[in-house]
Amino acid sequence: MKDNRKYLDPKAVAKIGNLELIARLVVEGFITGLHRSPYHGFSVEFAEHRAYRPGDEIKYLDWKVFARTGKFFVKEFQEETNLRCTIAIDSSASMAYASKDNISKYEYSAFLSAALAMLMVQQRDAVGLALYDKGIRTFLPPNSKPSYMREILKTLEVNKPENETGTAESLNLLAEKIKRRGLVIILSDFFDNPIQILNALKHFRHKKHEVIVFHVLDPRERDFKLGNAANFKDMETGELMLTQPYQIQISYQKAVQDFVNYIKKECLNHQIDYNLLDTSVSYDHALTSYLVKRKKL
Repeated sequence: MKDNRKYLDPKAVAKIGNLELIARLVVEGFITGLHRSPYHGFSVEFAEHRAYRPGDEIKYLDWKVFARTGKFFVKEFQEETNLRCTIAIDSSASMAYASKDNISKYEYSAFLSAALAMLMVQQRDAVGLALYDKGIRTFLPPNSKPSYMREILKTLEVNKPENETGTAESLNLLAEKIKRRGLVIILSDFFDNPIQILNALKHFRHKKHEVIVFHVLDPRERDFKLGNAANFKDMETGELMLTQPYQIQISYQKAVQDFVNYIKKECLNHQIDYNLLDTSVSYDHALTSYLVKRKKL
């Protein structure tokens, strides 16, 4: 069997160019590795078999089982929609940042979101998409039809990160927009007021939603290893600043760690799943976090 796990590497899939193919390869790579994990029993196709009954649709007959047993069994799917999920992606200008040899935070989030959406559709879950910057730019309500994937993928492909960040305000608007309880997955660098962000995340919990946070950063935003001198440009305002990174590296790293620790702690205090990712991290980490959450719902 061909090993597709190499496609869990963000830089590897970025070379492909086609988002639908990227999503498919990431999911296939993830599924390939599941038999080696504690989640090897996870099925992306159907719940179980049962004996054929008159009136059952012929297309659901499992011919492999018939070949082994000589008896007719059908694949019994779970409910048409087991879960309603909305994936929200920060599409502000700061998400366009990419350090040398890494993809941008938006690309990383888009590839991951496409794979998550495909995984959900294969499970007959309903998935929707929200893109935001200083407000909600696009909202596609959850839908479980396989054909809906095309609309999600097209939206992810044509979107370009721009404008200033308004994560807290946008998430509050989204919490009011989602009418039925479900799962909300948020991908952002959270470069906004952290107290306001946490209040917005708590808004989802107040509405009885389950929440998974993927805190997406560039590796250099975490370690600040940028050499002896560098020009810094604010991705949202265009402001330029020349500095010597090594002089402020220690204080910067502490500030980032404090920022991350605050968001993580407050998420955990409010039963929100928190995951820190950077754009060099393979996608199986995030997909496994989703799978663990999915099995609990």
